[in-house]
Amino acid sequence: MTVVTLGVHIVDVLARPVESIPEGQDTHLLEQIRITAAGAAAGTAVGLAGLGVPVASMGAVGADELGDFLIMVMARHGVDVTGIVRKGSEQTAASILPIRPDGGRPSFHVPGANLTLATTDLDRDRVTGARVVHLGGMDVTWGLHDPGFLALLAETREAGTIVTMDLLSNIPDLMQGARIFLPYVDYLLPNEEQALMMSGTTDVEQAALALLAEGPGAVLVTLGAEGSLVATASGLTRVPALDVPVVDTTGCGDAYCAGFITGLVDGREVVDAAGLGTALAARVAGGLGSDAGLAGARELRASA
Repeated sequence: MTVVTLGVHIVDVLARPVESIPEGQDTHLLEQIRITAAGAAAGTAVGLAGLGVPVASMGAVGADELGDFLIMVMARHGVDVTGIVRKGSEQTAASILPIRPDGGRPSFHVPGANLTLATTDLDRDRVTGARVVHLGGMDVTWGLHDPGFLALLAETREAGTIVTMDLLSNIPDLMQGARIFLPYVDYLLPNEEQALMMSGTTDVEQAALALLAEGPGAVLVTLGAEGSLVATASGLTRVPALDVPVVDTTGCGDAYCAGFITGLVDGREVVDAAGLGTALAARVAGGLGSDAGLAGARELRASA
């Protein structure tokens, strides 16, 4: 596979628009409810497949109906799911997302099998043989915080594979824990809140430069409606967001990662690859769920 996404797999149940939670047994009528494959590994894999990039995903789900669904829908999108392991003692990670009219997304979440993913669950040859390995949600995949996995990443990079990393949570302690991966990563793609927590700074530009100094070749901080900030050894570059109507921000970060990785696969420079990530994130923001707007993504890849 050209790309392996490795890490968090989640089933999202999304509803919109939700202005409030009904009192008692009351019912609110909505416009739309969807169930999708999501998470920093699964969502990015679906975006990559939509762009036409050969991609395999590795992670852990439960031996339950949610796991059946997640594997089925990822395969339907064109993702190789043979590297996803089933954990009989755990449920598949899932989130319920009541989407506000402005696109905001509070959540109710069960982490489930993601917490049990271990180095021994991974196909080492597929990891080291990939052109790009994307680490999705290393802050919450605690089973991979071990020397064996770090050694695998070192071996992977020595073989010429590019390693990218995104995060999942906004919990300060988990952000600090994820710093152990920075010397093994070529491109780090946090959002603004994560970058500030991980770096311990209060300014996003300082945060990007501080994280860059810990090992990555570039740090790309997503800034929501403000676009993204790209930090490399050459300096800082702002990449503006596209002005589009926002339905739901779920999966925009994963889409940005998918577009960016596709740009790298296509041989684009870092800032140009970030532009493709921005364009795909804008498409996803226009619909409900992390796979919204992927129709026509291959044409976007060719034209952006």
